[in-house]
Amino acid sequence: MAIDTQSYRRKLRGRQARVNLVPLIDVIFTILIFLMVTSSFQVVSDTSSGKPDVSQTDGNSQYYLLPVAGLTTVTVNGVDMSSYIRDSAIAVHTNVIDEGEIIIKPKDGTIIITTPEGMSPYEAVHVPET
Repeated sequence: MAIDTQSYRRKLRGRQARVNLVPLIDVIFTILIFLMVTSSFQVVSDTSSGKPDVSQTDGNSQYYLLPVAGLTTVTVNGVDMSSYIRDSAIAVHTNVIDEGEIIIKPKDGTIIITTPEGMSPYEAVHVPET
């Protein structure tokens, strides 16, 4: 007795795979619910100044780190303070940020700072602590 393999091949070629998406969707929703329940969300207000609150920092918050990729030159009131740069960053006094003027030129790797009246260039910037 001969086996008809040709008809069996035609029968297999005619069948199309059926994919059941219901279990996949169930698993995705279960993972999504798990992530939503275990995540913590924080409200961000539009009135934020960009500086951290005093309650969020530890220690002295008199200077803020100002990192600029490829920073090579820092000028404060015309005085070159480039020796204060560490790892392409410099620490800037809070009064300079609030009341002074900071011009950042990232293409040149330059920061130009104008301090408020009465502040010396040596008080305006500081070497970042590592």
